[in-house]
Amino acid sequence: GIGTRGPGEKKLEMDRRLIHERIGQLKSELEEVKRHRDVIRKQREKAHTPVAAIVGYTNAGKSTLLNRLTDAGILAEDKLFATLDTTVRKIAIKNVPLLLADTVGFIRKLPHHLVESFKSTLDEVREADVILHVVDISHPQFEDQIRVVNETLGELMDNSKPTITVFNKIDAFTYTKKEEDDLTPIERKNYSLEDLKQMWMSKQEGETVYISAKSKENIEELKEKIYDIAKDIHSARFPFNDFLYRDFEIDEETK
Repeated sequence: GIGTRGPGEKKLEMDRRLIHERIGQLKSELEEVKRHRDVIRKQREKAHTPVAAIVGYTNAGKSTLLNRLTDAGILAEDKLFATLDTTVRKIAIKNVPLLLADTVGFIRKLPHHLVESFKSTLDEVREADVILHVVDISHPQFEDQIRVVNETLGELMDNSKPTITVFNKIDAFTYTKKEEDDLTPIERKNYSLEDLKQMWMSKQEGETVYISAKSKENIEELKEKIYDIAKDIHSARFPFNDFLYRDFEIDEETK
Protein backbone atom coordinates (compact mmCIF):
# COMPACT_ATOMS: atom_id res chain seq x y z
CA GLY A 1 0.00 0.00 0.00
CA ILE A 2 0.93 3.66 -0.12
CA GLY A 3 3.54 4.65 2.46
CA THR A 4 4.74 1.11 3.22
CA ARG A 5 8.19 -0.29 2.46
CA GLY A 6 8.45 -2.49 -0.56
CA PRO A 7 10.72 -5.50 -1.15
CA GLY A 8 13.21 -3.28 -2.99
CA GLU A 9 13.93 -1.27 0.13
CA LYS A 10 14.49 -4.42 2.18
CA LYS A 11 16.98 -5.69 -0.40
CA LEU A 12 18.83 -2.36 -0.34
CA GLU A 13 19.09 -2.42 3.45
CA MET A 14 20.36 -6.00 3.34
CA ASP A 15 23.02 -5.09 0.76
CA ARG A 16 24.17 -2.16 2.90
CA ARG A 17 24.46 -4.41 5.95
CA LEU A 18 26.51 -6.97 4.01
CA ILE A 19 28.76 -4.23 2.64
CA HIS A 20 29.39 -2.83 6.13
CA GLU A 21 30.14 -6.31 7.43
CA ARG A 22 32.59 -6.90 4.57
CA ILE A 23 34.28 -3.55 5.23
CA GLY A 24 34.67 -4.47 8.90
CA GLN A 25 36.13 -7.85 7.96
CA LEU A 26 38.63 -6.29 5.56
CA LYS A 27 39.69 -3.72 8.17
CA SER A 28 40.33 -6.54 10.64
CA GLU A 29 42.40 -8.40 8.04
CA LEU A 30 44.39 -5.22 7.29
CA GLU A 31 45.11 -4.78 11.00
CA GLU A 32 46.31 -8.39 11.19
CA VAL A 33 48.57 -7.85 8.18
CA LYS A 34 49.93 -4.67 9.79
CA ARG A 35 50.70 -6.49 13.07
CA HIS A 36 52.41 -9.29 11.15
CA ARG A 37 54.52 -6.82 9.18
CA ASP A 38 55.42 -4.89 12.32
CA VAL A 39 56.79 -8.11 13.85
CA ILE A 40 58.81 -8.87 10.71
CA ARG A 41 60.08 -5.29 10.56
CA LYS A 42 61.25 -5.41 14.20
CA GLN A 43 63.08 -8.68 13.50
CA ARG A 44 64.83 -7.03 10.55
CA GLU A 45 65.79 -4.06 12.70
CA LYS A 46 67.41 -6.38 15.25
CA ALA A 47 69.47 -7.94 12.46
CA HIS A 48 70.55 -4.42 11.32
CA THR A 49 70.28 -5.49 7.67
CA PRO A 50 69.94 -2.48 5.34
CA VAL A 51 66.64 -2.24 3.47
CA ALA A 52 66.28 -0.75 -0.02
CA ALA A 53 62.73 0.16 -1.08
CA ILE A 54 62.01 0.07 -4.81
CA VAL A 55 59.59 2.90 -5.59
CA GLY A 56 58.31 4.53 -8.73
CA TYR A 57 55.30 5.43 -10.81
CA THR A 58 53.05 2.53 -11.76
CA ASN A 59 54.39 0.37 -14.64
CA ALA A 60 57.93 1.78 -14.30
CA GLY A 61 59.34 -1.74 -14.08
CA LYS A 62 59.85 -2.14 -10.32
CA SER A 63 58.83 -5.80 -10.11
CA THR A 64 60.87 -6.64 -13.21
CA LEU A 65 63.91 -5.06 -11.56
CA LEU A 66 63.34 -7.02 -8.34
CA ASN A 67 63.07 -10.22 -10.36
CA ARG A 68 66.28 -9.35 -12.18
CA LEU A 69 68.21 -8.69 -8.96
CA THR A 70 66.83 -11.56 -6.87
CA ASP A 71 65.10 -14.12 -9.15
CA ALA A 72 62.02 -13.54 -6.98
CA GLY A 73 59.48 -14.53 -9.64
CA ILE A 74 57.18 -11.60 -8.80
CA LEU A 75 54.20 -10.83 -11.04
CA ALA A 76 55.25 -8.14 -13.52
CA GLU A 77 52.45 -6.88 -15.74
CA ASP A 78 51.81 -3.67 -17.64
CA LYS A 79 48.70 -2.67 -15.72
CA LEU A 80 47.68 -0.47 -12.80
CA PHE A 81 48.48 -1.88 -9.35
CA ALA A 82 49.88 -5.19 -10.60
CA THR A 83 51.77 -5.22 -7.30
CA LEU A 84 49.49 -4.58 -4.32
CA ASP A 85 51.42 -6.30 -1.54
CA THR A 86 54.99 -5.65 -0.44
CA THR A 87 57.49 -8.33 -1.45
CA VAL A 88 60.80 -8.41 0.40
CA ARG A 89 63.76 -10.48 -0.77
CA LYS A 90 67.28 -10.81 0.59
CA ILE A 91 70.32 -10.49 -1.66
CA ALA A 92 74.06 -10.21 -1.14
CA ILE A 93 76.30 -8.00 -3.26
CA LYS A 94 80.00 -8.71 -2.72
CA ASN A 95 79.16 -10.44 0.59
CA VAL A 96 77.15 -7.46 1.88
CA PRO A 97 73.55 -8.52 2.76
CA LEU A 98 70.67 -6.31 1.72
CA LEU A 99 66.88 -6.53 1.73
CA LEU A 100 64.96 -5.34 -1.36
CA ALA A 101 61.31 -4.36 -0.94
CA ASP A 102 59.03 -4.00 -3.96
CA THR A 103 56.19 -1.51 -3.40
CA VAL A 104 52.93 -0.45 -5.03
CA GLY A 105 53.21 1.87 -8.00
CA PHE A 106 52.50 5.52 -7.26
CA ILE A 107 49.85 7.44 -9.19
CA ARG A 108 48.49 10.97 -9.23
CA LYS A 109 46.04 11.67 -6.39
CA LEU A 110 45.81 8.23 -4.83
CA PRO A 111 42.14 7.79 -3.83
CA HIS A 112 41.61 8.13 -0.08
CA HIS A 113 39.74 4.81 0.17
CA LEU A 114 42.87 3.05 -1.16
CA VAL A 115 45.39 4.71 1.15
CA GLU A 116 44.67 2.31 4.03
CA SER A 117 45.10 -0.69 1.73
CA PHE A 118 48.53 0.55 0.69
CA LYS A 119 49.64 1.60 4.17
CA SER A 120 51.80 -1.48 4.75
CA THR A 121 53.71 -1.06 1.50
CA LEU A 122 54.14 2.68 2.15
CA ASP A 123 55.49 1.86 5.63
CA GLU A 124 58.26 -0.10 3.93
CA VAL A 125 59.25 3.07 2.10
CA ARG A 126 59.19 5.10 5.31
CA GLU A 127 61.36 2.60 7.19
CA ALA A 128 63.84 1.89 4.37
CA ASP A 129 67.50 2.89 4.49
CA VAL A 130 67.87 3.36 0.73
CA ILE A 131 65.42 4.38 -1.99
CA LEU A 132 65.64 2.98 -5.52
CA HIS A 133 63.47 5.33 -7.57
CA VAL A 134 62.65 3.49 -10.82
CA VAL A 135 61.67 5.70 -13.77
CA ASP A 136 60.33 4.59 -17.16
CA ILE A 137 62.50 6.85 -19.32
CA SER A 138 60.71 5.65 -22.46
CA HIS A 139 57.45 7.24 -21.26
CA PRO A 140 56.77 10.64 -22.88
CA GLN A 141 55.72 12.14 -19.50
CA PHE A 142 58.41 10.59 -17.34
CA GLU A 143 59.37 13.99 -15.89
CA ASP A 144 55.83 14.45 -14.54
CA GLN A 145 55.93 10.94 -13.10
CA ILE A 146 59.19 11.73 -11.31
CA ARG A 147 57.55 14.81 -9.79
CA VAL A 148 54.53 12.81 -8.58
CA VAL A 149 56.73 10.20 -6.92
CA ASN A 150 58.99 12.82 -5.31
CA GLU A 151 55.98 14.69 -3.94
CA THR A 152 54.57 11.46 -2.52
CA LEU A 153 57.91 10.59 -0.92
CA GLY A 154 58.05 14.07 0.57
CA GLU A 155 54.69 13.44 2.23
CA LEU A 156 55.80 10.04 3.55
CA MET A 157 59.20 10.96 4.94
CA ASP A 158 60.47 13.91 6.93
CA ASN A 159 64.13 13.15 6.33
CA SER A 160 65.94 12.52 3.08
CA LYS A 161 67.42 9.09 2.42
CA PRO A 162 70.20 7.95 0.09
CA THR A 163 68.51 7.64 -3.30
CA ILE A 164 69.49 6.03 -6.58
CA THR A 165 67.40 7.19 -9.53
CA VAL A 166 67.13 4.18 -11.84
CA PHE A 167 66.16 5.26 -15.34
CA ASN A 168 64.71 2.02 -16.68
CA LYS A 169 63.60 0.76 -20.13
CA ILE A 170 66.43 2.31 -22.13
CA ASP A 171 65.88 -0.56 -24.57
CA ALA A 172 62.44 0.92 -25.36
CA PHE A 173 63.61 4.54 -25.60
CA THR A 174 63.09 6.27 -28.97
CA TYR A 175 63.47 9.82 -30.24
CA THR A 176 63.04 11.82 -33.44
CA LYS A 177 66.28 13.24 -34.73
CA LYS A 178 66.00 16.73 -36.20
CA GLU A 179 67.30 17.47 -39.67
CA GLU A 180 70.26 19.87 -39.85
CA ASP A 181 68.24 22.45 -41.80
CA ASP A 182 65.27 22.24 -39.40
CA LEU A 183 65.19 25.60 -37.60
CA THR A 184 62.04 24.96 -35.57
CA PRO A 185 62.42 24.87 -31.76
CA ILE A 186 63.61 21.57 -30.35
CA GLU A 187 60.88 19.52 -28.67
CA ARG A 188 60.90 16.81 -26.03
CA LYS A 189 60.65 14.12 -28.71
CA ASN A 190 63.91 15.36 -30.28
CA TYR A 191 66.09 14.70 -27.22
CA SER A 192 68.34 11.67 -27.50
CA LEU A 193 69.17 9.46 -24.52
CA GLU A 194 72.56 11.17 -24.22
CA ASP A 195 70.86 14.57 -24.21
CA LEU A 196 68.61 13.47 -21.35
CA LYS A 197 71.57 12.06 -19.42
CA GLN A 198 73.30 15.43 -19.59
CA MET A 199 70.13 17.23 -18.53
CA TRP A 200 69.42 15.00 -15.54
CA MET A 201 72.99 14.86 -14.28
CA SER A 202 72.63 18.42 -13.02
CA LYS A 203 68.94 18.14 -12.00
CA GLN A 204 68.86 14.93 -10.00
CA GLU A 205 70.19 14.66 -6.47
CA GLY A 206 72.01 11.47 -5.52
CA GLU A 207 73.17 8.71 -7.84
CA THR A 208 71.68 8.00 -11.27
CA VAL A 209 71.97 4.96 -13.51
CA TYR A 210 70.45 4.06 -16.88
CA ILE A 211 69.41 0.42 -17.26
CA SER A 212 67.12 -2.06 -18.89
CA ALA A 213 65.80 -4.53 -16.34
CA LYS A 214 64.35 -6.53 -19.22
CA SER A 215 67.57 -6.93 -21.23
CA LYS A 216 69.95 -6.74 -18.18
CA GLU A 217 71.79 -3.74 -19.62
CA ASN A 218 73.87 -1.89 -16.95
CA ILE A 219 72.51 -4.07 -14.12
CA GLU A 220 76.04 -4.59 -12.82
CA GLU A 221 76.56 -0.82 -12.66
CA LEU A 222 73.40 -0.54 -10.57
CA LYS A 223 74.64 -3.29 -8.24
CA GLU A 224 77.89 -1.38 -7.74
CA LYS A 225 76.00 1.73 -6.68
CA ILE A 226 73.78 -0.26 -4.33
CA TYR A 227 76.85 -1.94 -2.85
CA ASP A 228 78.61 1.36 -2.16
CA ILE A 229 75.63 2.66 -0.16
CA ALA A 230 75.00 -0.66 1.64
CA LYS A 231 78.67 -0.87 2.61
CA ASP A 232 78.56 2.64 4.11
CA ILE A 233 75.48 1.66 6.14
CA HIS A 234 77.17 -1.52 7.39
CA SER A 235 80.31 0.41 8.26
CA ALA A 236 78.27 2.88 10.33
CA ARG A 237 76.38 0.13 12.17
CA PHE A 238 79.35 -2.18 12.66
CA PRO A 239 82.41 0.14 12.80
CA PHE A 240 84.70 -2.56 14.23
CA ASN A 241 83.61 -5.38 11.97
CA ASP A 242 84.92 -5.16 8.42
CA PHE A 243 85.34 -8.86 7.67
CA LEU A 244 82.71 -8.70 4.94
CA TYR A 245 84.75 -6.26 2.89
CA ARG A 246 88.15 -7.67 3.82
CA ASP A 247 87.17 -11.16 2.68
CA PHE A 248 86.00 -9.79 -0.65
CA GLU A 249 89.20 -7.81 -1.21
CA ILE A 250 91.36 -10.87 -0.46
CA ASP A 251 89.29 -12.98 -2.86
CA GLU A 252 89.76 -10.40 -5.59
CA GLU A 253 93.55 -10.31 -5.08
CA THR A 254 93.88 -14.08 -5.24
CA LYS A 255 91.93 -14.48 -8.47
